Amino acid sequence: MMHWTPNTLESGKPRYLAIADAIAQDIKEGRLKDGMRLPPQRKLADALGIDFTTVSRAYAEAQARGHVESHVGRGTFVRGSVVSNRPDPARASDADLSMNMAPEPTDPELLRKMEAGLGYVSANLIDLLRYQSPVGAERDKVAASSWLSMRGMVPSLERVAVTPGAHATMAAIFSIITKPGDVVLCEAVTYPGVRNVAGRFGVRLVGIEMDADGVIPEALTAAIAEHKPKALYLNPTLQNPTTLTTPAQRREAIAGIMLKHNLFLIEDDAYGFIPSKAPAPIALSAPELTWHIGGLAKCIGAGLRLAYTIAPTARCAMHLSQAIRALSVMPSPLSMALTTQWIEDGTADSIRRFIRSESAARQAIAAEVLSGFEYLSAENAFNLWLTLPEGASRADVVARMARRQIGLMPSDAFTVLGAPKEKLRVGLGGSITRDGLKEALHGLSNALVPNTFMG
Repeated sequence: MMHWTPNTLESGKPRYLAIADAIAQDIKEGRLKDGMRLPPQRKLADALGIDFTTVSRAYAEAQARGHVESHVGRGTFVRGSVVSNRPDPARASDADLSMNMAPEPTDPELLRKMEAGLGYVSANLIDLLRYQSPVGAERDKVAASSWLSMRGMVPSLERVAVTPGAHATMAAIFSIITKPGDVVLCEAVTYPGVRNVAGRFGVRLVGIEMDADGVIPEALTAAIAEHKPKALYLNPTLQNPTTLTTPAQRREAIAGIMLKHNLFLIEDDAYGFIPSKAPAPIALSAPELTWHIGGLAKCIGAGLRLAYTIAPTARCAMHLSQAIRALSVMPSPLSMALTTQWIEDGTADSIRRFIRSESAARQAIAAEVLSGFEYLSAENAFNLWLTLPEGASRADVVARMARRQIGLMPSDAFTVLGAPKEKLRVGLGGSITRDGLKEALHGLSNALVPNTFMG
């Protein structure tokens, strides 16, 4: 234990902040070193002639900044060199509201658990800065298999690949199974990412008519006969943008059609981990034909740029490895190590459960504010699929909402079959607070009524 006291408290700030600043400064200057134990709060209070509660607040502030760690019965210890633990406004302002984002964790205990995983990454930093396998090391694949088992998936590790995000994985798969001019089938209204990937590879997307349960089997069969496609792409759980979930019976019918026609399925299970009772993946009914992509962007965090992918066969997994190496070299070892650690210590599941709970709370806010408007939604979806009232224009509504911190995407970005309708995807996730979301949705409610003034 050190007999440490701050050099001065005369900074003009409240004393608890001055003490926390002094701790940070002394760490920076080397006076306080990693692992050193600070004086007990009451002893430091007596030495400084101040209240015990002031020192208690100071230690709590230093811990919040990441400079110390407190352990009941042991004391408060210096964490080491100063690294700013405060948000960087430049980072916060760089969020892309055009994406369908999950709600972001705010619970201090969960954030501490997330930050603790960085200790493992830091301890292995040099190793993680090297080139590594294009589809993950064995430990990362084991973690991936454990995570995928929550969806009932238990493939052999030789079929599992840790890949650099769902988008890059789709690009790799397209590079394997298609050539320019080929056809890939998809939902009539589908994820824009697959449209971008198809365009890059010169592949023509053909939309399949949908009902409330997803793509219609008869329409799918007819499209296969007409277009001789290379694959079918589906996002069957909390589909982006419609929020529809294809039920088990329809999934079995789709699997039967794939097996009958020996047609690949690219199953984008981006949202499958969020609901507490999502239907089983189609991959379980047609494993030898399905490229199953369990992306982590929606259930843990988009910045990880990781997906857990199951190839139809070990041979397909080998081709995927080669494609990833050619297109992306490898997934980030730093992200893989952090995610594996989070899965092993339970943090990843805590994040997933938070997202599940918070998305339901935000859907409840939307239901309250937008009562009377027509839209599709689901309890754990991150968005609404909003039908504009008669007379409202999607371009006009988007323009009127431009300064709001809420993501709106017009139907043009999603429509593959037919002309785009007057619909918008309304994002409910991201960093916006519940109160901020409520305010933004009230603004949207006003914007949906033509000639309504918006303050």
